Amino acid sequence: MDQNVNLTGLPIKKGHAWLHKQTLPILKMAFVRHIVAALFYVVLLERSVSFAQDQLTPTFYDQTCPNVTNIIRGILLNAAINDPRITASLVRLHFHDCFVQGCDGSILLDDPDTTEKVALPNNNSARGYEVIDQMKAALENVCAQTVSCADILTIAAEESVVLAGGPSWKVPLGRLDSRSANRSLANTALPGFNEPLDDIKAKFAAVGLDTSVDVVALSGAHTFGRAQCFTFDQRLYNFSGTGDQDPDLNETLAARLREICPTVGLTNLTNLDQTTPDVFDNTYFKNLQVEEGLLRSDQILFSTQGADTVGIVNDFSSNQTAFFEDFVESMIRMGNIRPLADVIGEVRLNCRVVNANISIAATDAEDARLVSST
Repeated sequence: MDQNVNLTGLPIKKGHAWLHKQTLPILKMAFVRHIVAALFYVVLLERSVSFAQDQLTPTFYDQTCPNVTNIIRGILLNAAINDPRITASLVRLHFHDCFVQGCDGSILLDDPDTTEKVALPNNNSARGYEVIDQMKAALENVCAQTVSCADILTIAAEESVVLAGGPSWKVPLGRLDSRSANRSLANTALPGFNEPLDDIKAKFAAVGLDTSVDVVALSGAHTFGRAQCFTFDQRLYNFSGTGDQDPDLNETLAARLREICPTVGLTNLTNLDQTTPDVFDNTYFKNLQVEEGLLRSDQILFSTQGADTVGIVNDFSSNQTAFFEDFVESMIRMGNIRPLADVIGEVRLNCRVVNANISIAATDAEDARLVSST
């Protein structure tokens, strides 16, 4: 509840002559505004309770916003014309959202004190926020206050995979948006591109995912997209402080990468999959078998001696259908990650800002306009 509202619903603001008869219309309008806001949040609270009790379902918006997927798909198609990277970027954005507080759209928030956008795994690398904004705006025009930003991001990830030639699936829906982000958790919960396999597995286990099939299948999303030099250049010049290149990196690929990244720390881009960079297929796993995984976190799935991930890489390399099937199951499992606490959420009107901030700003602006007109 707004801290400037007493139990009668009337604003209490120092310096205003509230009892003056000329301000009575203002009181009435403010009272109505706060009653409407209260009813709005009651509706959200009721949906929050339902969200906590019920399972996600692909039919969640069938009655309230039946064209949700078509609207998201149309905007994605337009975005991909000028930005072929956007499909991979949106899948990554969904991944980075789900590993922090569950799939709640927290990565989309702009709060300067808590935003996850500047956490180390996201800063100057996570992208696609503007496309999500476009999707949200389009949906608000058609079915206002209905589709959560978390669901938009989840649908956009599935549609991105399909657009790149990958599998489709029925996306379970009905998520709510969180009212806070968690930068510190983003810094620790997301798997890193240089981490050992055991550390990556531990982070998957921490959010309830499988440490073998889920790890390999979801890593397979690196079958498309780009990476900046700083994410892999340590494999080229000074691996583990030896001054040499990573012994698990194909020498021909290493020579090619040194041309792209002549020094360390650059933001130059190269393809995660050097063979079919914009296609969602199983070539990624074939690359690992010949030591052409770009990131260290990719190559260790195959090069870690005795790891249970090696056999899965081999299976996916020889059987694209098996990869697609397991990828779909893993994406659905990841999409089901829920916040461990505070399941009460909302449907944000703006994916970058929680609704309370929007309401306060709108109320203050309207109060100022009304007072200036008296």
